[in-house]
Amino acid sequence: FNTIATTGFHGVLQDAIEMWRLLLVITVLLSVICEDVVREKHDFKSDVSKMLDIIIHSLYTNRNIFLREVISNGSDALDKIRFLYLTNPVDPKNQQGETPTMDIRIRADKESRTLTIADGGIGMTKEDLTNALGSLGSSGTKKFLEAMQDGQSDLNMIGQFGVGFYSVFLVADNVKVASKHDESDAQWVWESTADGTYELYEDPRGNTLGRGTELTLELKKDADEYLEADKLEEIVKQYSEFIHFPIYVQTSKTEQVPVEGKEDTEEAKEEGEEEEGEQEPKEEETKEVTTYDWKLVNENKPIWTRKP
Repeated sequence: FNTIATTGFHGVLQDAIEMWRLLLVITVLLSVICEDVVREKHDFKSDVSKMLDIIIHSLYTNRNIFLREVISNGSDALDKIRFLYLTNPVDPKNQQGETPTMDIRIRADKESRTLTIADGGIGMTKEDLTNALGSLGSSGTKKFLEAMQDGQSDLNMIGQFGVGFYSVFLVADNVKVASKHDESDAQWVWESTADGTYELYEDPRGNTLGRGTELTLELKKDADEYLEADKLEEIVKQYSEFIHFPIYVQTSKTEQVPVEGKEDTEEAKEEGEEEEGEQEPKEEETKEVTTYDWKLVNENKPIWTRKP
């Protein structure tokens, strides 16, 4: 009350308004600065841009090879972390306290039209994402382009040049690669639409992986077939002969189930109606429920471990 008496209520109110305006300006400036820092935009190396252009405009290619390459990369990442943990074991967990699994998991979302492939492998730091995906195997990219020009190779052989990752753009308009490495406190995201640039930023979801890599592909309009679990299983079985880690595909089942809470109510009603006379039986009220499960696809042992 002394303050109000000295400066007057109007003066105090005006000062409060000015302070609020100042805080608002500071908040906006900080959000802009943070956004610039988090979303770093980079240009692809020229050879990479040329190769992406070839991939995007390819018409006569077996697009299934993208899944072959992603599975192969995931298997390599799992091999690396298994070997590393033999001498330097670590027990990482994600923010939910879950431990990464030593497998590859493939999940399609028809509503968002996305395909997600995740592995519990070694993962990548921010620097790894830049070096591995931003200028992915510059020498391999150059050799692949030269072989394409000489007619000695086609996109089906892209994996032999160490640049198979880019085949995801055969089916995707936008690609996000989230990755968590044991040596990195943060989970990082690499994202590109194959427009000659890519972005790097800290994953706003936090540490969802614990360790490993997750690819999220926003599929092209003509790639709906890769949203079907049966199609994914077919491709995995075709290309998993040399993979010794489990590969799971998420499946779904939709069925009609009774509406909870309705059974007791109906029974009470029926008892009351029996006193008044016989009534025709009513149909049980149901609702549609979809459940999801993980199906192990590569149940057969790798080809080199089988008995002749």
